[in-house]
Amino acid sequence: MDQLEFIIEVSLENKPAARDPVAETIKRDLIAKKGYNMVSNVRSGQYLRINILAENETQAKEIVTKMCNDLRIFNPVTQNLTVLNVKKL
Repeated sequence: MDQLEFIIEVSLENKPAARDPVAETIKRDLIAKKGYNMVSNVRSGQYLRINILAENETQAKEIVTKMCNDLRIFNPVTQNLTVLNVKKL
């Protein structure tokens, strides 16, 4: 079967129980600024956009998920990996 090109969008977000110093700083700075005291919580993360060749959408998603786990692109103990979108080019 021919391979198609897909764009996989992935979100890596710190788990709720994990300390998040980046988000803590953002929240502290937002609250310190007048008018943003309505912010009750902030969590930081990373966004990856990966182009990949695969036979279908399911395979593309599986390859990217496996790659992120195998290469330790994220820490499964402290972060959640979520595939946001799979789009065929």
